[in-house]
Amino acid sequence: MASMIRLLLLVFLAGIHTSAYAVEEGKLAPLLTAKLLDGKSFSTESVKGEVVIVNFWATWCPPCRQEMPAFESYYQKHKNQGLRIIAVSLDEPADLAKVREVMRDYTFDAALESESQHKGYGRIWRLPLTFVIDRKGVLRKDGWYGAAGIDLPLLDKIVTPLLEEK
Repeated sequence: MASMIRLLLLVFLAGIHTSAYAVEEGKLAPLLTAKLLDGKSFSTESVKGEVVIVNFWATWCPPCRQEMPAFESYYQKHKNQGLRIIAVSLDEPADLAKVREVMRDYTFDAALESESQHKGYGRIWRLPLTFVIDRKGVLRKDGWYGAAGIDLPLLDKIVTPLLEEK
């Protein structure tokens, strides 16, 4: 009986793990679609052929706000090489003005989570959370693992080689 309970517990815990972390490096990245702050539509499917950074953040998250300048700097340097960044804010729709105010300083794409579909990335409960998708649509950085924060050296290490691949 005890072994049966252990087995059921393991199955239950495995189910929690896969539902919370639904992505896997080296496999096709889950689809993400969003209505951007400027009203345009975004889809990871429609930008295949580009390297995509997906960043989940919020205006009330100090570590999220700290990494935004690194994203902007990197984006400005590499956007002509086929780089896209989408920052998906977990702020409430009522806080749209705050999100727009923060994003005024940045030129990459942004959306509210409420205006996006991203269920394949799991339940977003930790911020900041960043994923990197290569030109073929394959996930190359799973944000659930490793350090949560992003800086320019890490972007250079992870993203630059992907931009150099043709």
